[in-house]
Amino acid sequence: MPTTSPTGPASTPNDRVLQWLLDADPSIRWQVMRDLTDAPEEDIRTERAKVATEGWGAQLLAMQAPDGAWGGAAFNQESDSTMHVLFLLWEMGLAPDSAEAQRAVGRVRDQVTWRGSAPEECANNAFFAGEVEPCINGQVAAPGAYFGQDVQSIITRLLSEQLADGGWNCEAENGSTRSSFNTTICVLEALLEYELAGGISTGEARAARLLGQEYLLERHLFHRKSTGEVIERDREGSTVFTRFAFPTWWHYDVLRGLDYLRHAGVAPDERVAEAIALVESKRDGDGRWPLDVHYPGKMPIDFGEREGEPSRWNTLRALRVLAWNSAHA
Repeated sequence: MPTTSPTGPASTPNDRVLQWLLDADPSIRWQVMRDLTDAPEEDIRTERAKVATEGWGAQLLAMQAPDGAWGGAAFNQESDSTMHVLFLLWEMGLAPDSAEAQRAVGRVRDQVTWRGSAPEECANNAFFAGEVEPCINGQVAAPGAYFGQDVQSIITRLLSEQLADGGWNCEAENGSTRSSFNTTICVLEALLEYELAGGISTGEARAARLLGQEYLLERHLFHRKSTGEVIERDREGSTVFTRFAFPTWWHYDVLRGLDYLRHAGVAPDERVAEAIALVESKRDGDGRWPLDVHYPGKMPIDFGEREGEPSRWNTLRALRVLAWNSAHA
């Protein structure tokens, strides 16, 4: 395992930060090993397998009700629903082929519907058939595709909802013709996972994803295309794009946008330079990144991270984004 000095490149953690990240839950530890060290593949797989049986992953799996749901619903505003838990398990990297994942996701597929969680027209939809809002459907389809489920109906709907500027907006049904960063990032993550899973008609989905990706890049991830000014927050005022959260849920921020681009294998160019500089500027004197914001809601489990304090999740994601950028320098 390589080590780096405190004065090393900005893209690398110092020894203390790396050890701090490794002294964490398996869901963080295996990603640190994969993204920030040269650990052998076998060791990474062994560590990843622990997500299903130890720590936060095991806690979440144990909370599933006999009817297949978490929080008693497909979706709720409290952030502890089936959608939210599957989103977390996806972020944690629960191995899709593990017996625990297949059992839990199979229960969702076979038993959970949108009754009581979505408009009546969607009440009898199976969970992975989704509902009507693209931001919610994106958050269903991303883990759904990752866990090997049939999300084709959601993808088909999302492709039909792409706006002329390349992105998506949940307010399009109310007449909006301009895309939303919040909705667009949720859809992009879903299209990418669908593509990586080898979904049907991936050519069409890829073309739509690349257009949506350009929506972000043309705006340098947090600028207005029309004026070039920094977009400080979304139109509702509930999301500040320069404040990094985990979990993000439906909210966009610059770190989430960069981590998507990294995962998509995009070669960074000058359009991400200011966003990368923003990430670097948030690094504290110890080489860690804070949790800037914790969105309201009832978390199904406690990650032990508090606003303003160092965050392992944000530090992991920031370091791998910086490493991605440095690798293309």
